[in-house]
Amino acid sequence: MLFTLLKRFGARYWPWILAVAVFQLATTIATLYLPSLNAQIIDQGVAKGDTDYIWRQGGMMLGVALAQVVAAILAVYFGSKTSMAFGRDLRRGVFRKVSSFSSQDVQRFGAPTLITRGTNDVQQVQMVLLVGLNFMVSTPIMCVGGIIMALREDVGLSWLVWVSVPLLFAVVGYLVYLLMPLFRGMQAKIDGINGVLREQIIGIRVVRAFVREPYEEERFGAANKALTDVSVKVGSIFVLMFPVIMIFLHLATAAVLYFGGQRVDSGDMQVGSLTAFMQYLLQILMAVMMGTFMAMMVPRAMVCADRIGEVLDVEPSMREPENPISPARRDGVVEFRDVSFSYPGAEKPVLSGISFTARPGQTLAIIGATGSGKTTLLNLVPRLFDTAGGEVLLDGAPVGQLDRHEITSRVAMVPQRPYLFSGTIEHNLRFGRQDATDDELWEALDVAQASGFVREKPHGLGSRIAQGGTNVSGGQRQRLCIARALVAQPKVYLFDDSFSALDVTTDARLRRALRARTADATVIIVAQRVSTIVDADQILVLENGRIVDRGTHEELLETSPTYQEIVQSQISAEEAESVAGTVGTEAVGEIA
Repeated sequence: MLFTLLKRFGARYWPWILAVAVFQLATTIATLYLPSLNAQIIDQGVAKGDTDYIWRQGGMMLGVALAQVVAAILAVYFGSKTSMAFGRDLRRGVFRKVSSFSSQDVQRFGAPTLITRGTNDVQQVQMVLLVGLNFMVSTPIMCVGGIIMALREDVGLSWLVWVSVPLLFAVVGYLVYLLMPLFRGMQAKIDGINGVLREQIIGIRVVRAFVREPYEEERFGAANKALTDVSVKVGSIFVLMFPVIMIFLHLATAAVLYFGGQRVDSGDMQVGSLTAFMQYLLQILMAVMMGTFMAMMVPRAMVCADRIGEVLDVEPSMREPENPISPARRDGVVEFRDVSFSYPGAEKPVLSGISFTARPGQTLAIIGATGSGKTTLLNLVPRLFDTAGGEVLLDGAPVGQLDRHEITSRVAMVPQRPYLFSGTIEHNLRFGRQDATDDELWEALDVAQASGFVREKPHGLGSRIAQGGTNVSGGQRQRLCIARALVAQPKVYLFDDSFSALDVTTDARLRRALRARTADATVIIVAQRVSTIVDADQILVLENGRIVDRGTHEELLETSPTYQEIVQSQISAEEAESVAGTVGTEAVGEIA
């Protein structure tokens, strides 16, 4: 998978990679040529006292050294440029893939591991590419070229190369083999600690409310210890790498000096050749060390690449239509035709046989007990989920055949858990429509009953909002999310229990202002509070995923036992008597 990712996201940068290869080749050739020039200076210049020869060869050495430095700088420049661009593209690819996931796809992996895979894992693959580009040409050429150049100096000492290099490879290979499973475990532990920390930060208020800090500290400590233990095991193997390499370097140097000194003493080898041979052997071993450094990074990068590949290879459970259609009408008519839906692994459907039509200028309300499928039903309209059976139509076209932008241009939703992004109030409101004017933003805030507290802030629309909207109250967060939906000016408004954090007075004022603003649009409201939906044109009563009753508030009070039970749980006997005066004493008498 590592090479697949390198090919997939790095192929477009082949000119830069070619430049790296050329400059690395030039650097390596220059590095291999320098010991030979040094040997000639010693044997032909110093030994014979030829100063002119020393100057000539010394000048050549200086020129080769300067060329080596320039080529090395250019190679590192293009290598860094390539690896950084590759990392950017890979992160963008993971982000786009995750953005195409449905809620079910996200739950399959979990948010913590998706965050880790899109950041830490990508960084590991990016770093191995950076190191690889710096060493991919120099390391093999240095090894092969160093062996050839060393044999040119003296064949009699070649056995030192054949002994030291394979031994070093064998030891390093065994250490890398030990690291592979540890790296896989390390990435899993990073996922774990990321998940615990994310959960604790999001739920910090709950933790403090129930005084669970000691328990959460223990939970984080366990995750932290698990990561530390694996890291220590990895570190205990890492610490052996460089000492082993240095031992080989020192033993090789001592062997060259000992056996080479004997050959010089016997006249079979010159001093300059001995110096060059020792430098070549050290260069060979240094190349092996650079390869080792890369080999230490490759196992972890391979594990990370596999994890990234798992995300990129997932086929989203909801695919965009190959040939999307565009409805001729733009009225905002929402129609459910015998719709059913089941969550993966569920024993029974969440929704069954759902059929209704919501039209422009009307308000459709959905009410029912917790777990009856209200939110799931609402999520099917903007195609956050795909139906298991039946059809959801928007302006006469199945939502599964509409482009995502076609849906979002017609539908705006205020979710059950309102969420604001870090930035300013203006930035959050313009999520609804980027080209909205300031007057339109203030108009939406007025309707949402949010302009008052926004004006009180020192910077008004420019006031900062923390991630998730944690620096505003729950009611203010709901009203800002409602305003964001109003800014979008859609044809269909979906409110998923979006008034639960508002007091009765604010709720009434907001609904009154909404009726005027959404007079030509389709409004679908999921509510727990009966007072929020008494004016709805049609109310659907859900029970166990089925519509058991439908009608207006007055009709349901007379005919629906389930609705009567909901009303009875929310109003007092005195309120029931008040309602009885308007809807009939017989129906409400039964409720009271």
